[in-house]
Amino acid sequence: MRAISLEGKTLAVAAALAAGGAVLGVCIARQVDDGVLALLFSCALILPVTLLVIRRTMAPVSRYLQALIDGVSSLRDGDFSINLAVRRRDELGDLAAAYNSVGDILRSERQNLYQRELLLDTVIQSSPQSLVLVDDSGHVLYANTAARRRFADGRRMEGVLFDTVLDACPPSLREAARAELDGLYTVEIEGSEPEILHVTRNQFRLNTREHRLYQFKSLTRELTRQELATWKKVIRVISHELNNSLAPISSLAHSGRLAVQAQRTDLLDGIFETIEERSARLRHFLENYARFAKLPQPRLERIDWSSFLPRLQRAVRFGLEGELPTEPANFDAAQIEQVLINLLKNAHESGSPADAVRLAVQQLDDGQFLIRVMDRGPGMSETVLASALLPFYSTKPEGTGLGLTLCREIIEAHGGRVALANRAEGGLEVRLWLPMAHSGAV
Repeated sequence: MRAISLEGKTLAVAAALAAGGAVLGVCIARQVDDGVLALLFSCALILPVTLLVIRRTMAPVSRYLQALIDGVSSLRDGDFSINLAVRRRDELGDLAAAYNSVGDILRSERQNLYQRELLLDTVIQSSPQSLVLVDDSGHVLYANTAARRRFADGRRMEGVLFDTVLDACPPSLREAARAELDGLYTVEIEGSEPEILHVTRNQFRLNTREHRLYQFKSLTRELTRQELATWKKVIRVISHELNNSLAPISSLAHSGRLAVQAQRTDLLDGIFETIEERSARLRHFLENYARFAKLPQPRLERIDWSSFLPRLQRAVRFGLEGELPTEPANFDAAQIEQVLINLLKNAHESGSPADAVRLAVQQLDDGQFLIRVMDRGPGMSETVLASALLPFYSTKPEGTGLGLTLCREIIEAHGGRVALANRAEGGLEVRLWLPMAHSGAV
């Protein structure tokens, strides 16, 4: 059974005093004929005592209620450090104990959440990928260490417009960040080797506002390792092809000698024909590799787009998108024609509808032309996209893996660069950047 509290005893005393006052008032009323005067006299005795007792009784309750109000206000403000000293064994004590229990739980949860946030931030900050979070107004909300080094020389970027940060970056990095499509981009920074970046953009809604997360992953080292593995593979391929061709040729030469000794001249035509066929195949195989290894320097000349592209349309079918630039370009017409024919044929072979294979040329403000070859095929997976520009990498059963690599070598020899990206509505887009004509061009 719950013990009687001090306030209960005080209330009992107050009731006894009130009763005593009432009895006293009745006694006085018997002595005094005026009943009203007796009632007023009784109230004058009872009310001060009663009010004093109630005030003393409610003072501890008021203090506990005020403490609870202050504690709940601190919880609302996110301060979970306040505990109430519980010294009561009644309902108010139970309420204070419940408040302390809730505060302990919230304090523990906040500590766990802080530890998880600290761990996540440590992982993100140590990530080699450059991560930039931007709100719907274009201001940077978050940038990890790699992003600050890449875009701002290690300075803080939070609160600054991302476009303002990009304006101070090299043109190739700025274009890669502002491009609308995810994919591979070659970034050239003065004084360092070209870097291949895989750029992705993810949009999501947070607190009813649109946000965009940029991820920049450097694939240069990974591609270098893959190139080394590819060269080892090509050595094995060449060795295998040479053995496959030289072994039959050697065997056929021996058979021809035996046929001559046996005077079976009727067998010589078939033997020589097979040797010639195997030799031609081997020569064609080696010429492909030699053409890739001995790419001549481009012979630059002024090229008008209005005459160059119609001539290209006679070699391969495609549709033009947008207006052609009026300024001439500065490139080797034969080599760039070879690049575009290769890319357009790949677009047709991707399974895209023929009328969806498009080509567009855009004149940029930074002294470059942007050529876009687009299709509506299935596009490329992330694995294929990351390896498509490697030498001898091919997804075609009979492919040599030199087409896109040769295109990249030609474009880079012209001072340009290549990027591959999947289109948002389906298909693949290949982007080529070429310099515009200058006054010294022939």
